[in-house]
Amino acid sequence: METLKIGDVTITSIIERDGPWRKPADMFPAYDPAVGEKHLADLDPVVFDQASGKMVITYQTFVVKTPKHTVLIDTCTGEDKGHPPPMDFPKQPWLDNFKKAGLSFESITHVFCTHLHIDHTGWNTMLRNGRWVPTFPNAKYIFHKGEYTHWEATTKEGKNPPGTVWTNNCRPIVEAGQALLVDDTYQLDDTFTLTPTPGHSPCHCCVNIRSKGQEAIVTGDMMHHALQCREPEWSTIFDTDPKQAAASRRTFLSSVAGTGKFVLPIHFPSPTTGRIEADGNRFKYNFVR
Repeated sequence: METLKIGDVTITSIIERDGPWRKPADMFPAYDPAVGEKHLADLDPVVFDQASGKMVITYQTFVVKTPKHTVLIDTCTGEDKGHPPPMDFPKQPWLDNFKKAGLSFESITHVFCTHLHIDHTGWNTMLRNGRWVPTFPNAKYIFHKGEYTHWEATTKEGKNPPGTVWTNNCRPIVEAGQALLVDDTYQLDDTFTLTPTPGHSPCHCCVNIRSKGQEAIVTGDMMHHALQCREPEWSTIFDTDPKQAAASRRTFLSSVAGTGKFVLPIHFPSPTTGRIEADGNRFKYNFVR
């Protein structure tokens, strides 16, 4: 995927990092090798690197342009955050791809964060004169207020994660007066709405984008890999509540299966965009090319 068009809206991918990342057994505690290998043999080859035995995982931001707004959904890991390996991604690829898309920091009107983890909030801020400041000076940043409150409290308790993520990526936005702390019912005109999909994080949300009868849904970390369509109960090591994450995933997949809606998972590799089909009690992810 580079650009998807629905109605009067275009959605463009800005990639920070892609390629082989983790082995399935290291990502999913419930992973069954025999079952997994059977699924991987049938999945689209772009999602798995046979040579390394690792899943292909992409880190990307979606830029949504409407007649009124230029919106970023999730902002990768960012720059100068001091994250240890393997999250110490170089900053230049994201910056180069941002520029290639014809964007400026000043042109962004809104930033949606599906949740407030390290790899979805990084470019929210940049380090300037020793202070973290909003990267996009004219944007309103949309955080779920329950999600924000949770990570604020967790940070004050000294727990890790989130480490410095809330302190560096989220609190400066509120302090600058650029945050909108919203609930599940939030709507940005008639184009953007939220669907709660908790479990990966306490108030994780998918972002629904609608225009002229078409719909695309950015799913954040509701699922990380196409294996989770075949096995919705395979939650990741990163989920706050694995059972709730699995329930949210199955509910979501059931709701979109066969509808023709475009699905845009942040971590799925190019072409990223897909449609869901039911397959008994499992689901198929069909990439749109």
